[in-house]
Amino acid sequence: MNDFTYHVPTKVIFGRDTELQAGEAVRREGGHKVLVLYGGGSAVKSGLLGRVTGSLSGAGLEWEAVGGIRPNPLLGFAQQTVDGHRDAGFDFVLAVGGGSVLDTAKAVAHGLARPGTPIWDYYLGRAEVTASLPKGSVLTIAAAGSETSDSAVLTNEATGEKRGLGSERNKPQFAIMNPALTCTLPPRQTACGIADIMMHTMDRYFSVDTDNAFTDAVAEALLRTTVEYGRAAMADPADYKARSEIMWCGSLSHNGLTGLGQPKDFSPHALGHELSGMFDIPHGESLSIMWPAWARYVVGSGPARFARFGRNVWGLAREDDAACAAAAIAAVEGYFRELGMPVCFSQAEMGVQSDETLRELARRCSYCGSRVVGRFQPLREPELYEIYLQANH
Repeated sequence: MNDFTYHVPTKVIFGRDTELQAGEAVRREGGHKVLVLYGGGSAVKSGLLGRVTGSLSGAGLEWEAVGGIRPNPLLGFAQQTVDGHRDAGFDFVLAVGGGSVLDTAKAVAHGLARPGTPIWDYYLGRAEVTASLPKGSVLTIAAAGSETSDSAVLTNEATGEKRGLGSERNKPQFAIMNPALTCTLPPRQTACGIADIMMHTMDRYFSVDTDNAFTDAVAEALLRTTVEYGRAAMADPADYKARSEIMWCGSLSHNGLTGLGQPKDFSPHALGHELSGMFDIPHGESLSIMWPAWARYVVGSGPARFARFGRNVWGLAREDDAACAAAAIAAVEGYFRELGMPVCFSQAEMGVQSDETLRELARRCSYCGSRVVGRFQPLREPELYEIYLQANH
C-alpha cells in the first residue's frame, strides 16, 4: 500500500430529526453568535429553517439567517455576505442546505476570519487560507460530500470562471445528516446528486499508483451501493433506507477514504466546471456529460483499470480487458441515461456548441495553457479540446 495521511475531524450526527441537535452541536464547538446560511424558500416552507434556528435559540445562542444561495454558488453572494457582516461579531457559520450552501459557508467563514483578503484570492491561489471561523452543516441533499471534505467551489459571475479550493480549514466541525430531509427532492436533484457521488470516487479510482487493495475495495463497494440505492431512490423517493445509504455514500465519497494512497485525477470535474461556469448547468449534469467523453479518450492509457471497474462494479464477465473496458464505459453511460441525466451537449439545456466555444472551454480548463489536467492521462489544452469535441453532439 502507498503512503497517505488521512484526517477527517468532522463529527457526523446521522439519523432522523437530528437537525434538532444543531444548537447543542454549535454550543459544544464554542459558538455564541451564529450566521446561518441557506438557499431558497424550501428550507423555510418545509419548516426546517425554523427547527434549526429554534434549536439555536433553545441553546441560548444568538443567530441571524441569510438566504438566497443558488446552485453553482457565486463569489458575489459570498463576498457581499462577508462585507455586510464583517463587524457583527459572528463566531460560527452554519450551513442549512446542500453542497452549494456548504461551499458558500466555507468561503464566508474564511472571509469573516480575514475580512481584508478578497475571497477570490484564495481560489486563484494568490492567498492561503490561514484562518477560518468554525463551521457546521445541516445537510439537505446527498451529493457534494462537502459536509466532510476539504474542498469547496465558487463561480465568479463576472468572469464565468468556476474554481475549486482545497484546504484543511474547509473541513467543518460537524455535519448533521437526516436522510428524511432528502425524500422530497425533485428527481433531477436526486439524479444529479447520485452522479456527483459516483464521480467523487471515480475521479480517485481512475488514477496512477493504484496498488491499494483495500482502498480499491472500498471504492468499488461504495459505487455498487450508490448504483443500487440510487435506482431505489429514483423509483421511490420516500424510501428512507435508500436515502440513508446514498447520503452516507456521499460523505465517504469525498472525504478522501475512497482514494487513499493514490493521487486524485479529477479531469471530468475540471472539464465539467467549465460547462457550469459558462452555461450555468447543474454540476451533476456537467459530470454525466463529460465522463463518457473523457473515458473513451483516455481508456487506452489503462484498459485494465477500466476492465477491473467493469467486473467489480458492474458485474461484467468479459475476459478481454479492452472489450470489458468499453462495456464498462457503456454501463456508466447507460446508468446516467436511466437516471435521466444528459450524456452529451445536445441533451443538456446548453445544446451543441460552436468550435470556437469548444476551444474557449479548453482554454479556460487549461488556465490559458498554463496547467496540465489529471493524472490518469495528463491532458493539455489540445487534448481537452478533443474531449469537449467528443461530447459535442
